[in-house]
Amino acid sequence: MNSVVRMEHVYRDYMLGEQTVRALDDITMSIEAGVFLAISGPSGSGKTTMLNLMGCIDRPSRGSVFINEENVSAKSANELADLRAHAIGFIFQTFNLLPVLSAAENVEYPLLRRKDVSPEERKRRVDHFLDLVGLARYANNRPNQLSGGQRQRVAIARALAVHPAIVLADEPTANLDRKTGLEILKLMQQINRQLGTTFIFSTHDQAVIDHANRLIQCEDGTIKAFGVRDEEGNWQLTPAQRPAEPAPATGQRED
Repeated sequence: MNSVVRMEHVYRDYMLGEQTVRALDDITMSIEAGVFLAISGPSGSGKTTMLNLMGCIDRPSRGSVFINEENVSAKSANELADLRAHAIGFIFQTFNLLPVLSAAENVEYPLLRRKDVSPEERKRRVDHFLDLVGLARYANNRPNQLSGGQRQRVAIARALAVHPAIVLADEPTANLDRKTGLEILKLMQQINRQLGTTFIFSTHDQAVIDHANRLIQCEDGTIKAFGVRDEEGNWQLTPAQRPAEPAPATGQRED
């Protein structure tokens, strides 16, 4: 089965003053289509950096990143923007909705750069996905007229409107109360099963991990283990293989 995301010996270094900070240290992994996957780890483990590379927001210092088996590591900024517009949906913990736009306009916004989507098709997608997340009657409300949970539902509809191969969610329940967070997780799980959309979360929230069917455990910029949930609902963890002589890293980690 082809992978939807693949990384081969990926490093990500940053400069902090004159010091090199290694956020990711020789990451090799593959994610198949249709999973509901959590990338877990404490702050500073590298999970957000990994998500940014998958989302083509950032580039590796070394190594290769593949989206739908296409190497994106050397693509231009315009090519990456086009890839994000067609294949990747984003959900953020702070919702990232435009305050001057209505819910419907926020959902429509990422489609405006898509020349292959007509105005009629844009409206159809907006109506469909707002209805899918249960917000059809709030289409004309602006973000400040919506609750946190409703705003996150708008963000989910916006992510899905591009018909993405992957939806990347960075701590999507962090700014929600527990009850609302669980409702959002169940909604995303339902969409995953109904549409087959791949969901990849960065999280340290056990509730998110409890809803996942795949798991990547991170620590200090490395992958410690891969997890698959068995038929009884228990995690089967496989320790990640590390290189015999890892490249040296200095400085503190970044998430």
